[in-house]
Amino acid sequence: MSKINPQIEESWKLQLSGEFEKSYFSDLKTFLINEKSNGSVVFPSGQQIFNAFNMCPFDKVKVVIIGQDPYHGHGQAHGLCFSVQDGVKPPPSLVNIYKEIEDDLGINMNFGKGNLDGWAKQGVFLLNSILTVKENQPASHQNKGWETFTDAVIKELSDNRKGLIFLLWGKYAQSKEPLIDKTKHHILKAAHPSPFSAYNGFMGCKHFSKANAILRNQGMEEINWQIL
Repeated sequence: MSKINPQIEESWKLQLSGEFEKSYFSDLKTFLINEKSNGSVVFPSGQQIFNAFNMCPFDKVKVVIIGQDPYHGHGQAHGLCFSVQDGVKPPPSLVNIYKEIEDDLGINMNFGKGNLDGWAKQGVFLLNSILTVKENQPASHQNKGWETFTDAVIKELSDNRKGLIFLLWGKYAQSKEPLIDKTKHHILKAAHPSPFSAYNGFMGCKHFSKANAILRNQGMEEINWQIL
């Protein structure tokens, strides 16, 4: 098996080197190559797949937000969960996140901008469980190997960092809870911000002020959640 050398930030490459050598990761790479050679459009682009990692090195992670799979519309996904590229209207779940931030922190959000790069650069690790998707086909890359990889990522953070804040929104994200050592980390749970569930426990969760309070108590710099 040829050695896989993914475009991923060095600290993550070091932490995850064992995963890249496993057969499932090789199979995943083959699957993605075949998808593209069959003419399928895959999002995000190849150089953006590991954006969450590249913008937020392993030792800089403070807060972890777990999504499911990338947005499947053209120009939306760029490797950060819940985030869209500049010039793309924020999707409904992100609009609800912004509404909760405004209510929780009393700050104004830019509802015309959905790019969350600013969060990632401050230590918010915006991890989708599945890192690619076929255009207009949600969950099309489910059970191809990505979940094995991202579960290992969560476990790596849990085992080798301390005091991280995991924001688990909805049943899917909460299914990852067993991977996290509760004696070392903080877990905040709420409903998913989707319009279908946001008013069943996401709105009013105050996760953003709670996360900042935890960081403050640990003597760490708070996250500036404002998107302008």
